[in-house]
Amino acid sequence: MKIVAVEPIPVTYPEPNDFNAYRHLCLVKVTADDGQVGWGESITMWPEASRATAAVIEGLAELIIGKDPVSNDALYRAMKNHTWWYGYEGGIASYAISALDIAIWDLKGKALNTSVTKLLGGPVHDRLPGIASCHAHHAEIPAMCEETLEWLSTGLQGIKTGFGKRGDAHLGYEHDRDVEYVRAMREAIGPDRQLMIDMGIKIRWDVTTAVRRCEAFDEYDLNWIEEPLGAWDPEGYRTLRDKTSTLIAYGEREWTLQGFERLLATGTVDVIGCDPGRAEGITGFKKMSERVEFYRRQANAHAWSSAIVSAASLAVSFSSSACTLFEFKPLRN
Repeated sequence: MKIVAVEPIPVTYPEPNDFNAYRHLCLVKVTADDGQVGWGESITMWPEASRATAAVIEGLAELIIGKDPVSNDALYRAMKNHTWWYGYEGGIASYAISALDIAIWDLKGKALNTSVTKLLGGPVHDRLPGIASCHAHHAEIPAMCEETLEWLSTGLQGIKTGFGKRGDAHLGYEHDRDVEYVRAMREAIGPDRQLMIDMGIKIRWDVTTAVRRCEAFDEYDLNWIEEPLGAWDPEGYRTLRDKTSTLIAYGEREWTLQGFERLLATGTVDVIGCDPGRAEGITGFKKMSERVEFYRRQANAHAWSSAIVSAASLAVSFSSSACTLFEFKPLRN
């Protein structure tokens, strides 16, 4: 089998889990000489990033056309080596590599008639609990609890709520309201289901605020709190980690293995978030998760775009002992 064509496809779509706000991603279609197709995706978020990613994909296509997708490690290394100047620390180059790497794995699985999970060494979990990864929608806390229970009635085992998002929830801004939300949600879902909070980009807590919130949340047994101090604040996170029993998650804004390694080396993170559609695909996630296992931390595969990244995230989650759950968007695209 040889790759004969590479086609980037920027996509814009309304996201029902975010009040139908338009979101952007860049798909890639990789075609082999026998007509089989591999699909990949990068979660670019903005239209200009999609266009730039498409341009880089077109440039990288020259490296993989004529090559065998079964040799995916060699193709990944070729793309990394080629982007040494403009992609050493990630950025648009990592978006492009992510999409192409996922598509190449997909095509490899089709060539060998086996699942990507098996290609990664096989599943290390018989099952993983699925949780609803959502944005809070309502002004009234009881209404948010009721909505969550509807999602959990489908078999999901927990919820991760985004604070500071669109809508009327107004979470992340007022101490008492935030604590009441966590208390009410824990009471509604019970002690055995998982409950997480994810700080949106609009939330600007300082260390004092984060410590006060987390100390108040400790009573309600959060499974983790995500990015309470943003993407990079080792000293702040060290202080926070000393003050709370809640696990701290961050890392989804990293791109490369060296970025994740720096983060892990700080000793301030318990759960590493990683999106295969951003952090250099299935290969990038695999490399990252092996380091997370070494540090005895957890990894969490971000899957908040299309079914392509969701499928890639499922494959890497089931093949990594560092992964303990899987996030689903509760509303269908």
